[in-house]
Amino acid sequence: MTRKPWELPFLAEPEEVAGLRRVVRLHLRLWGLSDVSDAAETCVSELVANVIRHVGEGTPCTLTAEMRDTHLRIGLRDPDTRALPTLLSVGPDAEAGRGLALVDAVSERWGVILGADSKLVWCDLVTRLASAGGHIDDPKVLKGEACLILYAGGAVPGPLPGRTRAVYQQETAIDLIADLLHWLRAHGYDPDEALDLAQSHFEAELSQAG
Repeated sequence: MTRKPWELPFLAEPEEVAGLRRVVRLHLRLWGLSDVSDAAETCVSELVANVIRHVGEGTPCTLTAEMRDTHLRIGLRDPDTRALPTLLSVGPDAEAGRGLALVDAVSERWGVILGADSKLVWCDLVTRLASAGGHIDDPKVLKGEACLILYAGGAVPGPLPGRTRAVYQQETAIDLIADLLHWLRAHGYDPDEALDLAQSHFEAELSQAG
């Protein structure tokens, strides 16, 4: 899976936070990294709040996301090179100063990169990826990958003219599911019942994993 770096310019306003969280959640789902979505959204919320509090509401910023080997890096760039984030020791009832403490708690590491006219505050989140361009290290995902390879004739499904790799892989998976439904019907089983049972089984496994 190709996980290309992306960035999103925005103005640091309180009402923008919910939309930024949704964008991050969507991108991580497309990247197969929904398991780190909560931590990533927490980092986004706290980094934006930090800019609003210490740099100023309405500050033009850029949200970034990229892979660093098997880590997910979330970053926030703003134009103020003087207001550097500082990790404070605060109590559980403190009303301020907890933002970076939360970032520090959910990430493996974080830091600041200073530029000539901007700074980037970043944090790295641990993922379950076995490699930067691979899937999460999950036997069920690997088993599904093996089924797709066999179904596609012994090769990992790749892109076709006019379609991206992701679209083609999804179409291949859907074709495989459709053929399995035909197999169930031919052997006297109810395809709709099988789909319902599979969906329930899938959701139960997600709930246990969560």
